[in-house]
Amino acid sequence: MPTIERARVEDVPSIVALLADDPLGAGRETPDDLDPYLRAFAVIDADPHQHLVVARRDGRVVGTLQLTVLPGLSRTATTRAQVEAVRMGRDERGHGLGRELLEWAEREARERGCALLQLTTDASREDAHRFYERLGYVGSHLGFKKPLT
Repeated sequence: MPTIERARVEDVPSIVALLADDPLGAGRETPDDLDPYLRAFAVIDADPHQHLVVARRDGRVVGTLQLTVLPGLSRTATTRAQVEAVRMGRDERGHGLGRELLEWAEREARERGCALLQLTTDASREDAHRFYERLGYVGSHLGFKKPLT
C-alpha cells in the first residue's frame, strides 16, 4: 500500500521523470535541467494553497499530483480545487494508485472547504478521460489555452 505525502525537494527529480514519461511529457519536459523545476518547487512549497504530493511505495516515488485551492466569487463565492499533473509510474498504472491519489485530493479539498473539484486533461488522453469519468468527473466544459512565451 503506497503512502501519499507532501513532496519534498529531493522528490523533484522523480516527479519530473514521471511528468516526462509519456508521449506528451516527453516533448515538453526537460529532466536533464532541474533548475526551473527546483525554482518552481520552492514557490509551490511556500504557497499554502498549493499541495504537491507524491505516492511512495517502498521509499520510491511512484505517483504524483498537484492540488490547488482556488477561492472565487462565482457560484456564490465557491472555493474550488484544481487537480493538475496526475502521473503514475508505468508499473503502477491500472492497479488503483490513480484512484487513491484522486480520493486523497477529494478528501483534502473537502477539508479545505472546497465545494467543487475540477481538472483538465489533454484532449488526446482518451484513456484518462474514461478513468476520470469512472471516478465521477463530468466533461462539462471546453478548455482553452494560450501560450504566453
